[in-house]
Amino acid sequence: MENKADPRTKDYPLMSSPFPTIAICLSYAYFVKVLGPKLMENRKPFQLRTVLVVYNFAQVLFSAWLFYETARGCWWYFFSKFTEFFDTFFFVMRKRYDQVSTLHVIHHGIMPFSVWWGVKYTPGGHSTFFGFLNTFVHIVMYTYYMLAAMGPKVQKYLWWKKYLTLLQMVQFVLVMVHSFQLFFKNDCNYPIGFAYFIGAHALMFYFLFTNFYKTRYLNSEKKNKAAAAAVAAAGLKNNGHPNGILKSSLLQQNGNIAKYTEINGNTKFASAMTTLAATTPTTGSVTTPNGNVTRQRIHASTDN
Repeated sequence: MENKADPRTKDYPLMSSPFPTIAICLSYAYFVKVLGPKLMENRKPFQLRTVLVVYNFAQVLFSAWLFYETARGCWWYFFSKFTEFFDTFFFVMRKRYDQVSTLHVIHHGIMPFSVWWGVKYTPGGHSTFFGFLNTFVHIVMYTYYMLAAMGPKVQKYLWWKKYLTLLQMVQFVLVMVHSFQLFFKNDCNYPIGFAYFIGAHALMFYFLFTNFYKTRYLNSEKKNKAAAAAVAAAGLKNNGHPNGILKSSLLQQNGNIAKYTEINGNTKFASAMTTLAATTPTTGSVTTPNGNVTRQRIHASTDN
């Protein structure tokens, strides 16, 4: 197949054969799923706040440059897929294993291999749209990650996280439309096999990201609404104040902290300040006997 390769990229690093790229991608998957967690097993999680801010800012600049230089930056776009492995490395070092999902590893692990074929055989032209769109998405995405790494004072303004997933889903739809148009008209003689490949790639990730969006956002919202409706229907009130859910074993009352224990479905305070009966979880406030209202998250309602 070497005779079909684009001569402009044949001397670029890693472009002589797909096997070095495959080896790097497999090593990445092994590290983040096996070796990394094992190395971190008896270590405290790294905080990496400054490192993450610098790294994500660098990714924003890199993506912005690639977005501007798409036509001449095909190989650098390929290279950027390896730099994005650090997203996962930092999760492992911080022991945020819940973030190292199957979707995350597949997405990062397959991208370098996918882009390699484009750089090797079809750099520029029709192939640039995917990278052009993807680098724009990454400008927004790494800006979000950079702000999130700055800590709670900034994180409270990042209500738009779920819209990042929607933006990525729109990206895949546009890539599919752009690729599949060649099935109807292909005046530029672009290899139809690559159109299939890019379109199928976008289709696969569209369904993976759609499933993630439903699981992370839609299903959780439905559960929250169902729980709130159940509490409202039960009419659980305490002197006009809705009762809350039990997330802690402590309740603040009149400036004091009272411990409780649950026995046979009843929640009793060790200090005998008041007796609570267990109830359906919800979120709210509790009125104490002298009329003071606490705003702790609790799991019980008062008898009155």
